[in-house]
Amino acid sequence: MDIFDIIGWIGMVLVLVAYILLSLGKIKNGYFYQFLNLAAGTLMAIGLFPKNAWFSFTLQIIWGLVAIIAIIKLATKKPKTKKKKA
Repeated sequence: MDIFDIIGWIGMVLVLVAYILLSLGKIKNGYFYQFLNLAAGTLMAIGLFPKNAWFSFTLQIIWGLVAIIAIIKLATKKPKTKKKKA
């Protein structure tokens, strides 16, 4: 096992941790969840790059890009205002 394998395994664990925590209601679809996805996709892409597993590598790049888009949407989301009762 080389360093790229170790990096890829860490990424795989992060994907599972993020999904399990979200599915069990321990975290919400927010910054923490999206940063876990971003880290997971990045680490798995790094692990796959030297293996020439281009279909999986591409999936991980897209996974990371989706996480980046979600983080940007969270950061630019306008806070909800409560309506006053008359």
